[in-house]
Amino acid sequence: MPKVAIISKPQKPELKIVLTELVDWLQDHGLTPILEPTCVSYTGLNHLAVNRTEMASHAPELVVCLGGDGTLLSAARAFASTTTPILAVNLGSLGFLTEVPIADLYDTMEAWIAGAAVINSRRLMHAQLFRQGALVREWEALNDVVLSKGAIARMGEFAIELDGQFVARFRADGVIVSTPTGSTAYNLAANGPILTPGVNAMILSAICPHLLTIRPIVFPGDTEVAVVVDVIPQEMYLTVDGQEAVELALNDRILCRRSNREVHLLSLHPNGFFNVLRAKLHWGER
Repeated sequence: MPKVAIISKPQKPELKIVLTELVDWLQDHGLTPILEPTCVSYTGLNHLAVNRTEMASHAPELVVCLGGDGTLLSAARAFASTTTPILAVNLGSLGFLTEVPIADLYDTMEAWIAGAAVINSRRLMHAQLFRQGALVREWEALNDVVLSKGAIARMGEFAIELDGQFVARFRADGVIVSTPTGSTAYNLAANGPILTPGVNAMILSAICPHLLTIRPIVFPGDTEVAVVVDVIPQEMYLTVDGQEAVELALNDRILCRRSNREVHLLSLHPNGFFNVLRAKLHWGER
């Protein structure tokens, strides 16, 4: 039988009921659920347990993600090498990415089975960390890559290049390189612009720069942006989607470009992006 992977946010009491009902619904519709260990802890269905990092190898036809944006970001990276659609159900608070409310879960599932659900493709960003000329780590990010200081309140100094051309050098608390999808995340809090998800572009925003003239910049998605750490305080970290982090060293070079990979988000209705902006940011209200 076709498989459906289920990923959930931990420490949500309502999951005991939600997961039990969802597993029963899937099995009643001829689908085999596979659950990550967090889900199993609520249901006791140990025979259905599969680690999140191994789920993609089971080739599920759908991923149901129950939680907030953080849960979806983790799921998106786990399935970045696949074309499996993700149904992101909002059990959190703000939830720009998890736009499907729990009340629409089964209607959306029915639409998916009938081939009538809407699939929105979101392009990922590929990031690489070079140290002394050698590639140290690389990631696929759905939202952003952030360079930020640690506990010590001292600014770093960063040099920015676009396609090898020097742009600027400035002091700041950090730098955000964001995808259009991530434009409503940390970038928005740093006064960066909102981009619609389908735009072929990326955004670079400084975090609390020490120059009033430094403003966010939008550049073509096929551009390669380089951020070089010229001066580093006691601690400086690179964080991917707010979840994976590595401590940076002086002269580290971070390269970011639009990835060839996409995440496919399932929803019941089109125009979900603007529905979310109206609901979460209260656009158009007087």
